[in-house]
Amino acid sequence: MDLQLKGQRALITGATKGIGRAIADTLADEGCNVAICARNADDVASTVEALKSKGVEAYGASVDVGDGEALKAWVAASADALGGIDALVSNVSGGNAPGEAGWRANFEYDVLGAVRLVEACTPHLENSDNASIAMISSTAALEKFMSAGAYNAMKGALIQYAGALAQDVGVKGIRVNAISPGPIYIEGGSWAFIKEKMTSLYDQTVADIPLGRLGSAREVAVQVALLASPLGAFTTATNIVIDGGFTKRIQF
Repeated sequence: MDLQLKGQRALITGATKGIGRAIADTLADEGCNVAICARNADDVASTVEALKSKGVEAYGASVDVGDGEALKAWVAASADALGGIDALVSNVSGGNAPGEAGWRANFEYDVLGAVRLVEACTPHLENSDNASIAMISSTAALEKFMSAGAYNAMKGALIQYAGALAQDVGVKGIRVNAISPGPIYIEGGSWAFIKEKMTSLYDQTVADIPLGRLGSAREVAVQVALLASPLGAFTTATNIVIDGGFTKRIQF
C-alpha cells in the first residue's frame, strides 16, 4: 500500500535507536523526508547518513530534549532544512529513574518536551495540508504496571494532553494522536535486559500476552506512519494501543 508520504516532512525525537529509529526508517522507506535528534552526535550522524541512503532528505542534530531552547532551535533548523513540517513524532522519554529525580526527569522530557515541541512546530504545521502529531505513550499509563512511579504517571499525562490538544488544534487542520506500545523487544533495550537478568518477569510477561510474544519497534512504527499518512486523515484525538492484548481492560 502506498501511504502517500513521498515528499512529506517529519520530525522525530530520540530517533537513533529503538522505536524512534524504527519510525524514522519506516517514514523514510515511504519517501518521507525526516529530521531527527538524539543526544549522541555520532549516532545522529550515522543515522542521518543511513536515512539519506534511502533517497530522502535527512537532517539531524545532537539535542537534549530537556533543554527547551536547544529543542526549539532544532525545530527551527529542521523546518529550514526540510522546507517545512508535516508530521511531528514526540518519542523521547525521561526513563524510569526512582525518587524525586525520576519525577522531574519524566516531567521535563515526556511532558514538557512534548509541549515545547508542539509550541515550536505548530506555526509550521498550520502551513501543511496533512499536519499530524503523534505522541508515544505506553500501556504503563493505562493499567498498573510494576510499581507506582513517574514514568507511568507522566505517560498518562501525555495521553490526556494529546487528546485535549486534538480538540484545540483540529480547527487548524492538525491531527493529534497518542500511541501506547506494550512490551516491545529491542536489542539492547530494557526488555532485552529483563530477558537476560530477570527471566521470571520476562516469562510471566510473555505468558500474559495472548499473542505469545513481545512486540517489535517496526510494529509501532508502521502505525505511526499510517497516522502521518493522508490515508489516516480522519483519525484524531485517540490513543492507539499496540500490545498484543497485554492490557486486559475492554476498550469501548
